Amino acid sequence: MAEIPSTGIVTLTINPAVDVSTSVKKMVPFTKMRCAQAQRDPGGGGINVARVLKRLGIEASAIYPAGGATGKLLGTLVERESVRSVLIPAENETREDLTIFDEATREQYRLVFPGAPLNDLEWKECLASLARIKPPPAFVIASGSLPAGVPDDFYGRVAQASKANSKVIVDTSGPFLKAALQQGVYLIKPNLHEFQDLAGIAASDDAALIEAARRLIARGQVEVIALSLGPDGALLITRDLAMRANGLPIEPVSVSGAGDSFLGAMVWSLVNDGSLENALRFGVAGGSAALLSPGTELCQPEDMHRLAAEVTVRPITS
Repeated sequence: MAEIPSTGIVTLTINPAVDVSTSVKKMVPFTKMRCAQAQRDPGGGGINVARVLKRLGIEASAIYPAGGATGKLLGTLVERESVRSVLIPAENETREDLTIFDEATREQYRLVFPGAPLNDLEWKECLASLARIKPPPAFVIASGSLPAGVPDDFYGRVAQASKANSKVIVDTSGPFLKAALQQGVYLIKPNLHEFQDLAGIAASDDAALIEAARRLIARGQVEVIALSLGPDGALLITRDLAMRANGLPIEPVSVSGAGDSFLGAMVWSLVNDGSLENALRFGVAGGSAALLSPGTELCQPEDMHRLAAEVTVRPITS
């Protein structure tokens, strides 16, 4: 197979989706509810990160499997946003996910379906495509859940194959994240619950979170932990630094893709100036900006830059 020209950043989404979003006047059980016109967005962690990077002015190549009519639609939606696709043909139909916004309560309901199984040839081709990126990218970003048929250590294999030449970022949870950390990665972005599960702790105060993070760092499993705390902001921890960013008071229109916007904005900032402080500031701003848009539209640059001015990052001394 031919080499794939590098854009400097590669994202890998092994369980993508077409995100369908709509709204109703009020959610009522056992009743036919009239919905607003459906909005369809490309979905899946790595695809979303690549979309954010593109609108912020940085090219990324998105590797993902896709199959059936939904897979064709996914490829069209990704290309419509001028994101370079490395599409791996799959036998089974790509999933759709559904998000419904209740206008009466202003609550969002997210219905996430399991991804169609991938066979050995399909998931191995995703890894092989990653290896064919030449020259090796500066960042490899692997994100999202795993569908049936893909081994639990898939992200560990991604890290093992890429970490010699690229900074590997993994955004997943549970056993999939633990498998990646066994190989060692550059950055992870768990939320509070995911991090507590990973570290085996119940505490949520800054001191306990920093101590637990540094145990992982001391074992050589990760260099940077960006811990998303939702409306309470975020923590960023390295071996030598700990920083906290405040949250922003935003009434969400949609929470879909907020974490991916957080990560995409962080990577954009790291590429621009390498400052972890600025990366944390723009990460919080990007994640917050995503809350302002319906469906999985993700953050818009003008919103991110405006909100970044409201984010304060302060060091935490231990």
